[in-house]
Amino acid sequence: MTELTNIAFIRALPGKSLELGRELCALVTPTREEEGCIGYEVHQSGDDPDIWFLYENWRSAEDMEAHFDTPHFAAFSERAEMLVEGELTLHRFMRYSDVKVIEARGCAA
Repeated sequence: MTELTNIAFIRALPGKSLELGRELCALVTPTREEEGCIGYEVHQSGDDPDIWFLYENWRSAEDMEAHFDTPHFAAFSERAEMLVEGELTLHRFMRYSDVKVIEARGCAA
């Protein structure tokens, strides 16, 4: 299994940042209790308070995908339609902090 980091950028609709922040923070506890969740953090931009991002670390891609099928994420997704401007931007990363990992996976250092 390869650990996975997921970073999601989300922009609140005008006047909805506080409400979006509350909804995002409500995901923290149940998500951290999920099988395979290593870490789950909510951040708000210091430059633009309407921009939020989620920083998630998962044991595997399968664990992260299972997160999207949980009742708490489904409930958030329904409410998010009234709070989020446009589409969220999702980036998935694999950890390469150790040069031995980079070499073993055949990536350029």
